[in-house]
Amino acid sequence: MQTAVDTHHHLIVAHEVTNLGHDRTQLASMAKQANEVLQKDGLLVFADRGYYSAPEILACEELGVTPLVPKSLTSGNRAKGQFDKRDFRYLPESDEFQCPAGERAIWRMSVVEKGLVFDKYWSSACPKCLIKSQCTTGTNRRITRWEHEDALDRMQQRLAERRDTARVRRRTVEHPFGTLKSWMGATHFLTRTFPRVRTEMSLHILAYNLKRAMNIMGITGLKAALNGL
Repeated sequence: MQTAVDTHHHLIVAHEVTNLGHDRTQLASMAKQANEVLQKDGLLVFADRGYYSAPEILACEELGVTPLVPKSLTSGNRAKGQFDKRDFRYLPESDEFQCPAGERAIWRMSVVEKGLVFDKYWSSACPKCLIKSQCTTGTNRRITRWEHEDALDRMQQRLAERRDTARVRRRTVEHPFGTLKSWMGATHFLTRTFPRVRTEMSLHILAYNLKRAMNIMGITGLKAALNGL
């Protein structure tokens, strides 16, 4: 179940029922639906790290919306006292990386993995480096950078400037999800088959939004707004 929720009124502006076991391919689709409904320039999209996907983040920027998704930290190197990619500073003016030892890892090749183009960098100084044991067990420490990674860098900078993203996301999404779970009970869906479940979920969303609108505008105000459509 995917939802896009308005941060101000907690109204669900878009939703989608999926049978996927992950969220990684849903960010741009939900952002597009929300943008079409709200028709607002400069839309910010808050999501948890389960939605982190480089192509999805780039797709959001191309849609004209601004994603704010924390990165999934899959490397355990730092916990082991070793360097991870965050310790290597990218230098865009020279297209190089500066390593913790102060050496430069230069561009060596481009490769295609799962349809995405990645650049590979490493330094010739690795074999004689005094802190090599903290970096790699191979001959050279190789650093990989996606061809559109500047989009990820821009998002990381936005996250560094906004420390409230996790709090905003929690207070926005947990309210409607908690309400819907309370209404639906332990059995969740009463129907079977994908089309029927989608219809049932749409009815729940409609009921939730109507109740929210009545709480915000009052019954009289909601009637007046509906009559004006």
